[in-house]
Amino acid sequence: MQLFACDQHEVTLPPGHRFPMGKYGRLRRELLARGLVAAADLHDADPISRRDLERVHDPGYVGAVLAGTVDPRMQRAIGLPWSPALVARSLASVGGTLAAARAALQDGIAGNLAGGTHHAFRDRGAGFCVWNDLAVAAATLLDSGASSGVSASAVRRVLIIDVDVHQGDGTAAIFADDPRVFTLSLHGARNFPFRKQHSTLDVELPDGTGDDAYLAALAPALEQGLACHPDLVFVQAGVDPLRGDKLGRLALTHAGLRARDRSILGLTHRLGLPTVLTLGGGYAEPLDDTVLAHLGTYEEARAIHG
Repeated sequence: MQLFACDQHEVTLPPGHRFPMGKYGRLRRELLARGLVAAADLHDADPISRRDLERVHDPGYVGAVLAGTVDPRMQRAIGLPWSPALVARSLASVGGTLAAARAALQDGIAGNLAGGTHHAFRDRGAGFCVWNDLAVAAATLLDSGASSGVSASAVRRVLIIDVDVHQGDGTAAIFADDPRVFTLSLHGARNFPFRKQHSTLDVELPDGTGDDAYLAALAPALEQGLACHPDLVFVQAGVDPLRGDKLGRLALTHAGLRARDRSILGLTHRLGLPTVLTLGGGYAEPLDDTVLAHLGTYEEARAIHG
């Protein structure tokens, strides 16, 4: 399983900032230490090209982020202070998802140890998301497939499974009028974003939803999403549905999160669908709890794919 990372770009945040920047490097180190990935299969992600970013993002917004001239109100909505390091990390984060998607088409599964930035819209960022890596990678491969004609490797239909505790509002809005992309979001009904968008399928869960109710809601949603017959599946595998997460309102256990990932990855594996894992949210304290939850996703992936 090929994995791509962007924690080589060190971004310094103000003291007490809620974004857990430290989880990315910790996860990389733990994956290597536990033998879940070989060093040769773990790569520093290359930056995405501006051309690929502008497949889904407004050129003016892209230019403003690159130049550091984003409107202060928009920068506050993103929630991360601008810096050259943030730009470099954001470019690599999107590049990592595209690289993982290409690797998954070859190997069956791959992952980005970042990404899942599903709150970024075409013309703005929000919720710790600068650009939408899921949308950029999907659009790039769909456009490549369309231009290459009919071939065994062409991507004509994409399924995005978003199981972060927060709705994938930016992804839903970007693909609202694109029948090639099925967006599935399973999220907390009363959580951010408070103004929801319309995914192809939204499953809203009440506060305090635990393992059994969550998994019962997930099964038919997956069945409906997979009925679109995708050529490629992206999974936004946020672990913020975990009980006690600072920014979540659900109550899954670590075992429940693993059962969630096992259900998703088991289905896509049995159907022979190339699958891309992105990290998404996770804001539990201590940080060890968040890293352990993300490790669970990769342990399940390794158990299924060998």
